[in-house]
Amino acid sequence: MSPRFETVRYEIPEPGICVITLDRPEKRNAQDVRMTYELNDAFEQAARDDTVKVIVLAAEGPHFSAGHDLRDVVWHPEFDQVGTWGGYGEAGAEGWVAREEEIYLEMCARWRNIPKPTIAAVHGRAIGGGLMLAWVCDLIVAADDAVFADPVVAMGVCGVEWFAHPWELGPRKAKELLFTADSWNAEEAHRLGMVNQVVPRAQLPGYTMDLARRIAEKPMFALRLTKEAVNQAVDVQGQPSAIRAAFSLHQLAHTHNLERYGICLDPAGIPPALQETFPAAEAGDELRAKRRADRGTTG
Repeated sequence: MSPRFETVRYEIPEPGICVITLDRPEKRNAQDVRMTYELNDAFEQAARDDTVKVIVLAAEGPHFSAGHDLRDVVWHPEFDQVGTWGGYGEAGAEGWVAREEEIYLEMCARWRNIPKPTIAAVHGRAIGGGLMLAWVCDLIVAADDAVFADPVVAMGVCGVEWFAHPWELGPRKAKELLFTADSWNAEEAHRLGMVNQVVPRAQLPGYTMDLARRIAEKPMFALRLTKEAVNQAVDVQGQPSAIRAAFSLHQLAHTHNLERYGICLDPAGIPPALQETFPAAEAGDELRAKRRADRGTTG
């Protein structure tokens, strides 16, 4: 039985091709916990369907994804966990690390290793967690209006959880774009090798489907083995170990901010729209003490 989705759409527009569409346009496709688990269910459904040979990840609305929905900070026990970590409601760093291990690191690793070709069709903004969704796909086709950014260094954290920046951008450009929190456009992404093709916005769906058709003509087993061969080449270069090491530093940054400000981010870099969710808390004040006491329920 196919799962029911609220935040993504699952479609088979033609034989051999599955299109999964992020469908939370009113939130600029910001990824809350529900979207993350529904996206995982959709990917799994496509992966297990032997009639599907290529998976396209697209997005409804003006933007691909504004990243993780930072307003959704409570752990939702109704979703079946996919990893083996526990303690999501525990106090201190234990609960926060468990949560991010499950919904960010584990999810991205699973999606990156789906044994079928995946294509991200990116338009508008792909910010923070939106980058992670595109980066775990095998190919990226970008509309000419696409803009990419990882601004979390400004929030006191060393980049998003799936730290593929050195592979996607090259080490020096990765440092520049992380240090400055600057954005880069589709043409720059193409020049850096991060995206495969740049097309006019109006042509993005058609171009992506045509690319998917050309791939779907190939034997499925050969596609699986080819993806595995390329992924293994990147693995032996150390990408999985480097991403996990960076994830540990990411958690150290959260712990530092939690100790210093009472929240997991540096308030100075939090966008104005999120200030109500993450108001500043100085060391020793009542708000900071309450946050630390309530840590287990805010996950």
